[in-house]
Amino acid sequence: MSDAASVAPYDALLIVSFGGPEQPADVMPFLRNVTAGRDIPLDRLTAVASHYLERGGRSPINDQCRALREAVQRDLAESGIDLPVYWGNRNWEPYLSQTTAQMQADGVVRAAAFVTSAYSSYSGCRQYRENLHDAVVPMASLRVDRLRHYFNHPGFVEPFVDATCAALADLPGDVRGAAQLVFVTHSVPVAMAESSGPSGGAYISQHRSVASLVAEGVQRRTGTAHDWQLAYCSRSGPPAVPWLEPDVNDALDTLARGERCSAVVAVPIGFVSDHMEVVHDLDTEAAATAAALQLPFARAATPGVHPAYVAMVRDLLVERAAAERGDAVERVAMGELGPSWDRCPANCCPNPRGLRPALGEVEPAGAVSRQPVT
Repeated sequence: MSDAASVAPYDALLIVSFGGPEQPADVMPFLRNVTAGRDIPLDRLTAVASHYLERGGRSPINDQCRALREAVQRDLAESGIDLPVYWGNRNWEPYLSQTTAQMQADGVVRAAAFVTSAYSSYSGCRQYRENLHDAVVPMASLRVDRLRHYFNHPGFVEPFVDATCAALADLPGDVRGAAQLVFVTHSVPVAMAESSGPSGGAYISQHRSVASLVAEGVQRRTGTAHDWQLAYCSRSGPPAVPWLEPDVNDALDTLARGERCSAVVAVPIGFVSDHMEVVHDLDTEAAATAAALQLPFARAATPGVHPAYVAMVRDLLVERAAAERGDAVERVAMGELGPSWDRCPANCCPNPRGLRPALGEVEPAGAVSRQPVT
């Protein structure tokens, strides 16, 4: 292996994801895992469960993670990197604790973790780091370093440019030029969005940066500038708690009533693969809303196993390995926000229910940790 492709000191890569049910009997236990401690009413859980049961009780996400793991393993091998790739979930099997136990049994000493969530927020970053802490600390001989956020890496942005151009091409020619781009991500409580990142507000600013980069890329590719906006889906909290708006369906209704919009392309920039929030909230609910409004509608694909996205995982791994060795590192990023950080500041994206230890942060001076800061 050449020095340029070295991934030392790492001897494994861990893909960390959300998880999802694999059969109808899994659906409610899975949803209880997801919503534990959040006081979600039973009728809301039942309604969400119906979305899974309508599709056979099986979420697409685990199969998508299997495909990603295989694609990353193949990409690493083709690049001359001999490294095992593991996969563990936050909310369903294979749980992170199961995977880290297997890694330790296999003799893994130090691994890099790629999280299938691109942005800063409690639910999108710190909660994964809390789960990693809980799974790794009992493994006395295993250390895990979380790879940095990648929302503005070309390997994440360019697949959305490709997908948006493809979705525009699917629209009728007479409405394509005046189509608006509705960039969609998961809604979170307003307070969570405001506290995201080291100084707050990162969740929205990062999404708006990606949306701008994708829109600019589409304009370069097609020669047409499309108006765009950011909208949200999958709200799940109590009605009294403010969440980010507008909901994508409300955004479509507003656009249909205007004079400048002839069609819409929904671009799910908050998601790395076509899992439940995409296939239900966009392909089912938003598509039905658009049809009722007689608004031509297309949905852009998520990165999935797009070659640029898969190669990005390798790029982040090689980058972090070089940083850990003390080598010079070129951190690739697009837009004005610059590359993200390897280690989060202490209590970055705070847990709304109270402080919990999390892997991958810079600890306050004088703190004593059971696990190496990674």
